Amino acid sequence: MNPAVQRHGFVLLPRFSLLSLGGAMDALAAANAVLDDLGPTPAASPAPAFAGPGRAAAAYQALTLSLDGRSVRAACGTLVQPAHGLADAPPLDAVFVLSELPLPEPVRDGHAPLHAFLRSHASAGATLGGIGSGAAVLAQAGLLGGHRATLHWALGPQLAEQHADVVVSSNVYEIDRQRLSCTGSTASLDLLLAWLGRRHGERAGQALLAHFGLERLRAPDERQRTPVAARTGLASPKLAEAVALMEANLGEPLPTEDIAQLVGVSRRQLERLFKQHLDELPSRYYAELRLARARRLLQQTSQSILQIGLGCGFSSGSHFSNAYRARYGRTPRDERSQRAAAWQVHEENP
Repeated sequence: MNPAVQRHGFVLLPRFSLLSLGGAMDALAAANAVLDDLGPTPAASPAPAFAGPGRAAAAYQALTLSLDGRSVRAACGTLVQPAHGLADAPPLDAVFVLSELPLPEPVRDGHAPLHAFLRSHASAGATLGGIGSGAAVLAQAGLLGGHRATLHWALGPQLAEQHADVVVSSNVYEIDRQRLSCTGSTASLDLLLAWLGRRHGERAGQALLAHFGLERLRAPDERQRTPVAARTGLASPKLAEAVALMEANLGEPLPTEDIAQLVGVSRRQLERLFKQHLDELPSRYYAELRLARARRLLQQTSQSILQIGLGCGFSSGSHFSNAYRARYGRTPRDERSQRAAAWQVHEENP
């Protein structure tokens, strides 16, 4: 193989997103075509002078990997046979971990062979990336300390709590030195195009955008979630502001009086706005938000039930359990058991 060719490996974890994988691999394939059309990269560029497909070799080679070399089922049910397992993978210039919510059982509480694989490549100078919830795996391996990183918004608070040395953002993607991360789905294309543009310069970056019919690339600091007013259709700016405050303070709920004061209305006015537009009292709506977040965490993370309850603003395990049962008709423990059983059936009968 031409020594200038960059090998990029994509470690596929169970229930990974095919859209995430396709976006990232398509970006590398497009780079091969674009760089071939543009000719060798100038020597002054920080990127090496790659040969295109019509010359000695492609600029980038993308390889799929699994933990053990066996096929991996994507979230949509498609079975993908990887090129390699971790044990027989060739040396890689970049390694991306692809995972969605929840983190699959093999890596939820750590996976020594995967961590060793990632650390070995990091020591050799490889770039590491996390796509979807992949950044959580990099953090588990101790490879994100002192770096900015992003992942699916539902896992952000947990990552920040468990890994205080990681700067967790809510951006759609992050490029921090040799650590890349994104929220998954279409953000994988944004991430790779932004990174390739930095490596090969503005001319190549614009050519890549044109290849995909894009006028512009999403900025890295664009938020994962749209503003409350756009997401919910709330017509009242004051109400949208109040809901945004609630969403930002699920772990330590604000008193209704404080929320009203912060948005510049009286408590009675705030209650009228909630009844008029949402048919709920503010306190009830706030509790629904906290319970909904708790439900996502029960289904998608391995945090303890007590941790989840306290982290969603409930004063004790019994308080959380009673509120959860009243809302969903089952206890948090039942919720977690049912979710685990459902995934087992899905894996056995896709």
